[in-house]
Amino acid sequence: MSGEVQAAAVLGGLSESEQLDEQRPGRRVRPRRLGLGDWLLPVYTVIAFVFLLIPIVYTFVFSFNDSIKSNIAWRGFTFDKWLNVCNVEGGAVCEAFGNSIVIGLVATVIATTLGTMIALALVRYRFRARSAISLLLFLPMATPEVVLGAGLAAQFLAVGVAKDMTTIILAHTMFCISFVVVTVKARVASLDPALEEAGRDLYGSPAQVFWRVTFPLLMPGILAAALLSFALSFDDFIITNFNSGAVSTFPKYIYISASRGIPAEANVIASAVFLFALVLVVAAQVSRAARAKRLAKLS
Repeated sequence: MSGEVQAAAVLGGLSESEQLDEQRPGRRVRPRRLGLGDWLLPVYTVIAFVFLLIPIVYTFVFSFNDSIKSNIAWRGFTFDKWLNVCNVEGGAVCEAFGNSIVIGLVATVIATTLGTMIALALVRYRFRARSAISLLLFLPMATPEVVLGAGLAAQFLAVGVAKDMTTIILAHTMFCISFVVVTVKARVASLDPALEEAGRDLYGSPAQVFWRVTFPLLMPGILAAALLSFALSFDDFIITNFNSGAVSTFPKYIYISASRGIPAEANVIASAVFLFALVLVVAAQVSRAARAKRLAKLS
């Protein structure tokens, strides 16, 4: 009796005589009856996706709500919120969104640059305190944001630095570096040293080997680290609230507005960010599939 038939017989609950009948030549194997796991896992997956998408769908739908102050009860469909998104409260929501974009971009550039250099040093070089530095880099990732934000605020207060956009950028850069190092470090460790050796064998200088061989190979990891860093910076509220002073960011604006009713314009910006991220992911997947198809044709 073959392994497939025996497994199907056991799972189907066949008796020993029925199992012997299944061994006869030309005998058609009975289809296996669906077990509990065959339908439980798909149902659980659908429920999980629905649970995760409900807040996103709610945010998108209520961005078209003809609300006045609060955006809790549905009052009617309108496009005015999308067409006049910056007209609420003197453009406070757009100002907060712009601050979040600027802070996220600056913190991402600094954190990605420093984190990439740290990752290269940790993987490629041997020096004292290398293990201690690798361990310390994980502390910002493991430390609760309340503790991290309060500690940074106390440091800025101790040195007499006024809290503004600069302190937010410094705080975001500090906790984003750890995520960049972890992401890029994995990419550096997976590189084949023979590729760089081939570049040196072709009389390439260290700078040429790095920019023409190493850097292009590191680019996927660097881009992934930059996107992760920007997402963490743009979404952060706790650390920002401790170190922002009078500067408003989009998460901070949402939190403050929640007490009196979040305007529909905030839903518009949140929906636009989600749609932009969705388009970006789909475009990346389509480009990757097209590139793989071209490579397959060349090979």
